[in-house]
Amino acid sequence: MDLIPAPAAVEGPHEGGFVLDAGTTMDAGPGTGTAERWLRATLGAAFGVPLRPGPADGPGGTVVLRVDGTLPPEAYRLTVPAEGGVRITGGDAAGVFWGAQTLRQLLGPDAHRRAPVRRAAPAVPARTVTDRPRFGWRGLLLDVARHFLPKDDVLRYLDLLAAHKLNVLHLHLTDDQGWRLEVERHPRLTATGAWRSRTKHGHRASPLWTEAPHGGYYTRDDIREIVAYAAERHITVVPEIDIPGHSQAAIAAYPELGNTDVVDTTALTVWDTWGVNPNVLAPTDATLRFYEGVLEEVLDLFPGTFVHLGGDECPTDQWRASPRARARVRELGLAGEHQLRGWFVRHFGHWLADRGRRLIGWDEILEGGPAGPDLPPGAAVSSWRGYAGGIAAAEAGHDVVMCPEQHVYLDHRQAGDGSEPVPIGYVRTLEDVYRFDPVPPGLTPGAAARVLGTQANVWTEAMDSRSRVDYQVFPRLAAFAEVAWSELPAPAERDFAGFERRMAAHYRRLDALGVDYRPPTGPLPRHLRPGVLGRPIDGPPPNV
Repeated sequence: MDLIPAPAAVEGPHEGGFVLDAGTTMDAGPGTGTAERWLRATLGAAFGVPLRPGPADGPGGTVVLRVDGTLPPEAYRLTVPAEGGVRITGGDAAGVFWGAQTLRQLLGPDAHRRAPVRRAAPAVPARTVTDRPRFGWRGLLLDVARHFLPKDDVLRYLDLLAAHKLNVLHLHLTDDQGWRLEVERHPRLTATGAWRSRTKHGHRASPLWTEAPHGGYYTRDDIREIVAYAAERHITVVPEIDIPGHSQAAIAAYPELGNTDVVDTTALTVWDTWGVNPNVLAPTDATLRFYEGVLEEVLDLFPGTFVHLGGDECPTDQWRASPRARARVRELGLAGEHQLRGWFVRHFGHWLADRGRRLIGWDEILEGGPAGPDLPPGAAVSSWRGYAGGIAAAEAGHDVVMCPEQHVYLDHRQAGDGSEPVPIGYVRTLEDVYRFDPVPPGLTPGAAARVLGTQANVWTEAMDSRSRVDYQVFPRLAAFAEVAWSELPAPAERDFAGFERRMAAHYRRLDALGVDYRPPTGPLPRHLRPGVLGRPIDGPPPNV
């Protein structure tokens, strides 16, 4: 059986089984509406069957959906009895939905198409699949700030996450290169901040430019649609509003947000290249009030627990040169300008906590000084520079999402043979991702329990289209999904050859879904970007 991610246990196949046809009915119990609607929309369209409501003991084959609270959250049991039909029982609505995803895979690649291409669905042999996820946070970061992805592409990625039993979409909505979220009380954030006049083509050292304006943003109703579409698929959307660095787009729109006593912020435009930008937010009460207003609208649009506030890569040069910033340091009793980032983070951590939400930020928020770390109570850490930040946070009693760049940054190149388009970073092959473990050895059981889960990150500086994103993300996201969902052996003991055999079937599913993945034999001619400079790093990545 070629399921991805691998289930916990399978009994069978046995004689008999299930055939999906025009007579198949569906009996959806209380709390299973999301799976019922999704099955009718996807399998109904793929095979041209109505899946009408019908009793569980009806004369024809029936898809029975039930919630059983004795099962763990997100767990499911899928049973295909010898006499036909299918029964999916979940510990909650999400578990039923993940069981429905497994049924789709059992029905073959045609089940992943939007209209029938053959007269009949394949028979599913009698068997029982029992399954549950290893981690509660199984995520993908999609950077829509560097290169904007239209709303329909975001919805498509939610479908792709659901197909791999991933349940978090981290949307990187703001950066130096663009602001992608409509904010009613600050309209220039999108009128000005969502657009740049040109774009660096390739790595920042590249001499090439795309001499055309680039941009776009999501309206408030677009976001409501994205969040609702995700919720129907049991996916949480975590918004990221980056502060106090990565803020030039906001400063270009509202120059008073920047350090006006050091820089002529009225001359700044939305940044057109890549790297760490020196233009950071001014540490003023007016800046705090501005972003509180932004976050009030964010909380209205995104109902999840976490709000990501970045907190990374914030140069302090302007603060050291700014009389106003130095005065704020003295007023706050800080050890130096380097602690102003922590002041920002702590302020908004408490602000969010007062509203029943939690801050999550990149692992730089662990840094501090004599006044302590930048991490406010209740905040969580996205450990990106390696395992070290996550280990420190977990041992200090804070929740962690492991997303180390050395392992699961999918913008990094997939081969070292010189064939990769715009090669960035270390070589991270399909096997490398498959052997990643979110919980590093040596963590105490208590600290290990603080690892909420894991996330693959997709930074789009060198990805200017949906096709480029697909190429970088797939097939590695399939390997990552198995790491996040399945209880696997230690990395060195994992059966990668067996995973590759299952991938042979999964490539056909990706083909049916229209995913422009990297073939196992290497890039196709349409994937190549000859002459576009990347930044490959030789050798194995450090395991830090």
